[in-house]
Amino acid sequence: MNASSEDAGVDRHLADPRWTVAERVAEAAQRRFPADVLAIAVHGPLAHGDDDGGGDGELGLLVVTYRPDTGPPAAARRVDGVLVDLTVAGADDYLRQARAIGPLWPLTADRYVTTRPLYDPTGWLRTLRDEHLGRLARARPAEFSAAARRAWYRGWAAHARAARLAEWYETDQALLMLGEARLAAATVNGLLSRTYFRDPGDAVRRTGLAGADMTEVGAVLARQAEELTARGQPVDGTVEDLLTS
Repeated sequence: MNASSEDAGVDRHLADPRWTVAERVAEAAQRRFPADVLAIAVHGPLAHGDDDGGGDGELGLLVVTYRPDTGPPAAARRVDGVLVDLTVAGADDYLRQARAIGPLWPLTADRYVTTRPLYDPTGWLRTLRDEHLGRLARARPAEFSAAARRAWYRGWAAHARAARLAEWYETDQALLMLGEARLAAATVNGLLSRTYFRDPGDAVRRTGLAGADMTEVGAVLARQAEELTARGQPVDGTVEDLLTS
């Protein structure tokens, strides 16, 4: 490391102590599991380089191992005041996840595309990004529509539950379920437009659902049901449809 790199590292650590914790975890993982660890990276808002958490936000760390079920266990702990969420995955398993287009794709894609390496001697993280982007390039519109329909079901169920709880004056529970409905509706929008988000908060904010009330969320879900039908993925069907789709 040259002088300018050292200065940049010092500035980064002063700006956000999460980097100090991240590098300590990475060094400890390499030291304790030298034969298992393939790559270590930061993901989430901090990886974008424009996160303003000021050290108060969560630190998302990924440890990739050569084989599944090796290396450190996945865990979450607060370390020196920093909440660390440690994901551990075997390389092949994580690549398979990166190739999947499912209902939660808008909330998971960012961690395949945007990472900041702490340890990556073989350039595996570039392979992860390339695999995911290549899968997106090959994906057919029907795959995203089918995933959106599954996400829509989750949103509709949460909204229906929220409405019923509100009728029973179970306000706190109704608000929790409404939050789930907002997020599910946001993921439907993301799937229909092939847009991924940094995190759940980013998802509801960018789709205009952050402050949506019960009626507004219901209207969004109704419009999404119409669009899914137009795309050949109707949310309603017969018993025969259920058993053959």
